[in-house]
Amino acid sequence: MASSGPEEGAAEGDPASGETSRSWPAGPSSGAGRSRRPLLSSPGEEEAEADPLPAQSLSHLRAMSGRDKVALYCDRLLRGRKAEDANEAMSKYLLEKLKMKEKWLGVWKTNPELFFINSEDVLIPFVGILVEVTCKPSQSTSSHLKASVSVAEPFSSNIANIPRELVDNVLDELDHCVPLLEIYPVEGKDMVVFDIAQALDVVRFFYDFLWRDWDEDESCETYAALIEERIKLWCDIENGTIPAPIGQRFRKNLEKYKNMHLELIQYQSNIKEEPTAEEAVECWKKYYELVMLCGLLKIWEDLRLRAHGPLTPRILRRRRGHRDDGKAVTHIVAKTMTADMVKDFSVDTLLQQHDNLNMALDSCYSGDSVVIFPGEYKAANLSMLTEDIIIQGAGKPEEIVIVSEPTHESFVVSKAQNVKLMHLTLVQQGTVDGIVVVESGHMTFVNCILKCEGTGVSVLTGASLTITNSEITGAQGAGVELHPGSTAILEGNKIHHCNNFKTSESPQGALGGINIKVVPVPKLKMKNNHIYSNNGYGVTILQPTDQLSTTGGILEFTASGDAEEDMLSKLMHELSVEMSSNTLDDIKGLSIVNS
Repeated sequence: MASSGPEEGAAEGDPASGETSRSWPAGPSSGAGRSRRPLLSSPGEEEAEADPLPAQSLSHLRAMSGRDKVALYCDRLLRGRKAEDANEAMSKYLLEKLKMKEKWLGVWKTNPELFFINSEDVLIPFVGILVEVTCKPSQSTSSHLKASVSVAEPFSSNIANIPRELVDNVLDELDHCVPLLEIYPVEGKDMVVFDIAQALDVVRFFYDFLWRDWDEDESCETYAALIEERIKLWCDIENGTIPAPIGQRFRKNLEKYKNMHLELIQYQSNIKEEPTAEEAVECWKKYYELVMLCGLLKIWEDLRLRAHGPLTPRILRRRRGHRDDGKAVTHIVAKTMTADMVKDFSVDTLLQQHDNLNMALDSCYSGDSVVIFPGEYKAANLSMLTEDIIIQGAGKPEEIVIVSEPTHESFVVSKAQNVKLMHLTLVQQGTVDGIVVVESGHMTFVNCILKCEGTGVSVLTGASLTITNSEITGAQGAGVELHPGSTAILEGNKIHHCNNFKTSESPQGALGGINIKVVPVPKLKMKNNHIYSNNGYGVTILQPTDQLSTTGGILEFTASGDAEEDMLSKLMHELSVEMSSNTLDDIKGLSIVNS
């Protein structure tokens, strides 16, 4: 079902073509329930097929740079305005273009549910009809922008067998009045129509990607800056600076918010008299869910969805510590347990068998061990590691595979004082945070394979990490990212095919198989690692411009005895970076980036 803004439902579709759900704050164009029909079958003998839709004017916004978008929206359209004046500013801009031509041809794209029962079974994002548009703009720029339309000849649609009678009935019930943002001018008419098409596209982009219904809480001084940050956020998602899974999750939650907001408005509008107790409770429930989701989106926008994900605490579970009797338990994870599986354990080992990894982790106290036998597992509790435990596979890492839950924000997150993972393969699927986040304490990986889909391993301020004889691959950000004040020891690892963004232009802040952020200085010791096939540099040191004496941009160090090499040695000494016997096969092995 298509989502909408505060007061309007509209069509879904491809954001690249402008066929996305509208957030335009206008009256609904739905309500034509009496004309709706079941899903269409083959056309009858008396019903001629509709012609294909003509081409629509292409959007120029896709080619516009982020800087140009900021100039358009922040400096031209919204300059000095408050959030509550944004609707008026968009209306005024559009009305100026519409005054230039009263009638023109366009394609009206709207939600299939306006026409069909069981529209969720329709495998099309919108119903498109060729219409003649008559614009007689209101004198009030704050009024809802709508246009009068009539079916144009020849009758054309993206649904060949849609009945002309059905279209006429729907338009009659709408008084032939539909939201302007649902209309896409036909290509190649004249420059005035082209200008109208571009203006509509500018306003659509604003309501689809930049406008939020909570923005009226923002002051005049901060609103334009807020829109600028959202433009940067959109550009970072589009060009791959923000890894695709994170960008997709953000868009999914934003879409969910719009749908929930529309559902709340529709539910309230269906209450004709004084609400019953049940209706009041349901309203509060929907409102509370909406407020919680709004808060999550605000946090994400404030943090701009950086590659390390939101930096708020991820673990709220309290630490249990050791058992009162001081004994430790070994938890066996396997669908079935045989005597052969436990023959290598000592006779005094306390064993507990689980067929579910989640249950095993939930039963752990500090000092316990979890032994996982070959198979594929999922475990939400890996994102809440607070106890000092050992989690190890009973076999080769390739045989014990743990896959993340795509619906969860995090995969493996630890704030235990000392937790160790051994002989495992971790496969990240769709989580927002990095494949591993060491929030505090110390985490160790031995002989593990980390297959990243989004970002790699993040070591937050004050935390420490040790990885030995392991493999990290596939991260769209750095394979390992060290935050200020963190510590890491990397020995005998392979870090490869990381920072492989969808674009060839890698952002400076995400260069390298390993990222080091230097204030306060982290500590890194590397030995016998093989870093190769990463997009950019093997190791990147990200420093504030005013902290160290290196001169702007990226410095490359290759020739022995160069002054730059001496500077690099000094910097590495200051950062406590120890590198010995490492192989850096990337095009450029080591770089310093001024942030």
